[in-house]
Amino acid sequence: MSDALTVHVNRESLHSLSVPDSFEASDSFDVVLVNHGESTHVHLHLDDALSEQAAIEAPNHHVEGGGERTVRVRRTDDGRARGNLKVVTAYGSTTRLVDVVLTEPAATDESVQVDEELAKPQPRTDDGGLSTVGSVPLGPLLAASGLAVGLAVGAGAVFGSVVAVVASLTVALLIIGTVAWLLAAQP
Repeated sequence: MSDALTVHVNRESLHSLSVPDSFEASDSFDVVLVNHGESTHVHLHLDDALSEQAAIEAPNHHVEGGGERTVRVRRTDDGRARGNLKVVTAYGSTTRLVDVVLTEPAATDESVQVDEELAKPQPRTDDGGLSTVGSVPLGPLLAASGLAVGLAVGAGAVFGSVVAVVASLTVALLIIGTVAWLLAAQP
């Protein structure tokens, strides 16, 4: 089975087409349009039988003089199909048919290899409780947080203003949040 179906355009004469009689594929494949002469348009069409199993993104293709263009025929379904790929140039005056057979895709081994070490239970490293944050014990963090909140409330009471209490609590919460974030970021 070949990866690409090659179509020669303008090789023998202007608007001539040279195609293989048949082509077989088990997966998506390319149609390679090789132009040996003047720039031209080539139209590709899958008949009904092939259209049930495959698709061409665009049917009309411009091929520069002396150039080459690759067109992908994408499998849309698994299964077998047989039909014709119609290749047309010169506004329909030159038409060739290629007998295309789409076979079942080859079965692939999709098993996953697992390292033996992954099958062994790993030892538990944490005690399941909330005794630390990062690598810092939870006790000192809570003590520092309580102290910051106490200082904020005390500052508000000394200055006798609700605004001072709210501002002090906001600063305390920002400090606590920053400390917690820094501790969580430690490896």
